Amino acid sequence: MSIRRRGPGRPTRQEAAERDAQLLDKALELFVANGFERTTIEAITAAVGMAKRTVYARYGDKTTLFRAALQRAIEAWAVPVARLKAAETGDLEATLHAIARILVDNILSPAGLRLLRITNAESPRMPEIGVYTNELGTKRTVAFLGDLLHRRIPRRPFTPRDAEAAAFSFLFLVVGGPATMAAWGIGFGKPEIDRHIRNGVHLFLHGLLDEWDWSPARTSSPQAR
Repeated sequence: MSIRRRGPGRPTRQEAAERDAQLLDKALELFVANGFERTTIEAITAAVGMAKRTVYARYGDKTTLFRAALQRAIEAWAVPVARLKAAETGDLEATLHAIARILVDNILSPAGLRLLRITNAESPRMPEIGVYTNELGTKRTVAFLGDLLHRRIPRRPFTPRDAEAAAFSFLFLVVGGPATMAAWGIGFGKPEIDRHIRNGVHLFLHGLLDEWDWSPARTSSPQAR
C-alpha cells in the first residue's frame, strides 16, 4: 500500500502520523514474511513510496524501525483490561469461559498469529520482544485475572501471590494450548476450540478449588488427629 502524497508543501501532523503508521504496518508485514535479516530498508521504503532518508531520519536504523513496528502491533493487538472486566458475571466459571474465549480468539486472530510468528522467530536474538509482549499484554491480563481470582475464590489462605500464580496457570492451560498448536501450523476448528476452552476452564477452576479446599485436619494422618 503506497502512501498518499498531498503535493507540494509540508505534510500536516495527521498526514505525517498516517504515513508513519503505514510505514510501520508495511515494515512489520515484510519482517514477518521475510524475517528480520532478509528484510531491507530499501524494500520497505519501496513498498510504501517513502524516501530512505526519511526513514533513517525518523528511526536511525533497521533494528529501531523493527522495534517500533513491533511495539505498535502489540499495542493494537493486546486485549484492553476493560474488555475483560466487562465479561465478569456472578458465575465464576462462566466468567472464566468468556475471558478464555476473548483471549483465545485474540491470539488466533490474523494479528495475533502474525505476532506469534515474528516473536517466536526473533525473540532469541532480541529478548526485549518478550518484554514488550509481557508489559503491554500478558502482565496486565495476569494482574486482572489475579485480582478476579483473589476476590472470587472463597477459600483461604489464598494470597494475591497465589492468585497471580494461578492466573499464569490459567493462561498456560487454557490459552497457551491453541497458541502453541497454531505456532506449529496446526489449526483447530471452532468445535475443537470450544471443547478445549470448556475442558481447560473446568480443569483449572475445579483443580484450584480442590487444592484450596483441603484443611489441615483433612491432610493430617489419622494418628496425628
